Amino acid sequence: MVRNIENGVVLIEKWLRNKNTIEFLGIWEELYNEQFDYDEYCSIMQEAGLNRFAMSVKQWVERTNSRGIVAKAGRYGGTYAYKDIALEFASWVSPKFKLYLIKEFERLKKEEEKQIGWNAKRELAKINDRIHTDAIKEKLIPRQVTKQQTAIMYASEADVLNVALFRVSIWDDDQIIAMARMNGDMGLNYYIKDVVVRPEYQHKGIGRMLINELQKFINDNGVKGTEIFVELCAAPDKIPFYEKFGFEANEAQRLRIFHRVN
Repeated sequence: MVRNIENGVVLIEKWLRNKNTIEFLGIWEELYNEQFDYDEYCSIMQEAGLNRFAMSVKQWVERTNSRGIVAKAGRYGGTYAYKDIALEFASWVSPKFKLYLIKEFERLKKEEEKQIGWNAKRELAKINDRIHTDAIKEKLIPRQVTKQQTAIMYASEADVLNVALFRVSIWDDDQIIAMARMNGDMGLNYYIKDVVVRPEYQHKGIGRMLINELQKFINDNGVKGTEIFVELCAAPDKIPFYEKFGFEANEAQRLRIFHRVN
């Protein structure tokens, strides 16, 4: 990192004179180095910050038996450190680098939150389906029946469940990238439970395809000329998307529409 910087070694030694740097290195070694000499580290902390205090990487290693940062001599010598320590040093050298690091961290956290939300909804959908299907096995099928009769009864009840809970999925090869679920009475009322699109596939018209499929199901199974009540809940930033389909939001962020069957 400092090989091509004039007086790079001096820059590292200035960094090591900083009491906050010594504290950071000590905490790192406590976490990752069982042979770290903590007593010697405490002695160095008492010296750090004084005008006469000076510290080199070699001195730090010899006095504390640290392993997070080392200095090597020879043709391929230099100062080497674990990634955490190197990033700390770079942040000290360059405020611009530090700001970029913070910005990248915030971006990754947002992506992580999106991914967690996607996975959580998928897991909830799986659990919900399992609860329904287990309920069919345990509550709706009589105990005194043959295995063949059980299979027939289970298939029949599962068909009813699949009608009551309409699902549509979109795949990219063998990976599911979007899904939607809807409950309804196959008559005049439906509730859209989930409309989920993986973050990397958003803003490509896939959400619109899901809503169109749900509306098609309602239209195909409704009585011509009737108005069917459809409702869902949505986050504030998603409301404009549903308004494109005619949904109207109330103060509780519940969106409603009367879908006329053609």
